[in-house]
Amino acid sequence: MIRIPQVRVIDEEGNQLGVMPTPKALEMAQERGLDLVEVAPMAAPPVTRFLDFGQYKYELTKREKEAKRRQRAVTFKEVRLSPKIGTGDFDTKMHRAVEFLTDGDRLKVTVRFRGRELTHPELGRALLERFAEQIKEHGVVERPPMLEGKSMFLTMTSTHKPKIVDAPARPAGNAEAAGESEPAAAPEPEPTPTPAAVPEPAAPPTAASAGES
Repeated sequence: MIRIPQVRVIDEEGNQLGVMPTPKALEMAQERGLDLVEVAPMAAPPVTRFLDFGQYKYELTKREKEAKRRQRAVTFKEVRLSPKIGTGDFDTKMHRAVEFLTDGDRLKVTVRFRGRELTHPELGRALLERFAEQIKEHGVVERPPMLEGKSMFLTMTSTHKPKIVDAPARPAGNAEAAGESEPAAAPEPEPTPTPAAVPEPAAPPTAASAGES
């Protein structure tokens, strides 16, 4: 129920009807078989519009779902190396990393040490630095090589924009072959538009029945 004594009214066609007493606006909405909906309650006076509130909520929900569907979450992918990796495997891992970065994902490159390999961490550091150098056109080092337990890793951020896809992001495959992924913060959905004549941001709408006053 709208309790403000007067409101600014926009009709169902988007035409400005001006400021009027709330009871009169409700009466006009009733005559048209519509609801009087607050679309900018923080304005002075609040802005209302003649709408079919049920249809309005349906369209709003539909737009929000479409916006979320088209968003692509930036994920954290991982490529794992070993200190004794061969040239062929190194090139394969490098091409896979380029694919991840081209998609706009962040990348973690890890070298795992086994047994006595841990006594020569400098070999892992050199391998990571060489790997990053080979793909520097697609990403920049965000965190330099760091040793944690039996692994050394670095992280890279992409120089490409995340791709927008119509389908949900594909599930992560085998970490060794396709990389592990950790969801990162997704872009915020587009804000619900407020009528052009009102600069204040839109708030969750409230509706008054056409017969209420």
